[in-house]
Amino acid sequence: MSTYLQGKLHQRMRARHETTEAGFTLIELLVVIVILGILAAVVVFSVRGINDRGQGSACKTDKATIQTAEEALFARDGHYGTMDDLTGGGFLSSASTWYTVAPQGATFTITLLAFPSGQTNPCATP
Repeated sequence: MSTYLQGKLHQRMRARHETTEAGFTLIELLVVIVILGILAAVVVFSVRGINDRGQGSACKTDKATIQTAEEALFARDGHYGTMDDLTGGGFLSSASTWYTVAPQGATFTITLLAFPSGQTNPCATP
């Protein structure tokens, strides 16, 4: 084989050898995976409490809506009503899943519903 061809063959082999060594080592990949795992854990724990705060806001809003509907019914009919009166009169689109209403003459009481055993009402404060 000529010296020229040997030189070209040697260059090609060296170029192939150099390109096969380019890349990441196993340790570098493991470090990246661990960092991503830590970031994912931080995000999961920070997002977990958002649902609880949202549920509390929904409960407060539901109770305020019932109070407003009762006052509107009183202004129209001159008395407070039950949940059926509020939905039937068009003041509420549906009955509350968390609260019930009991008219008592010139006032009314909004009470948390009792949930079946093993379940807790999300609006109940500990």
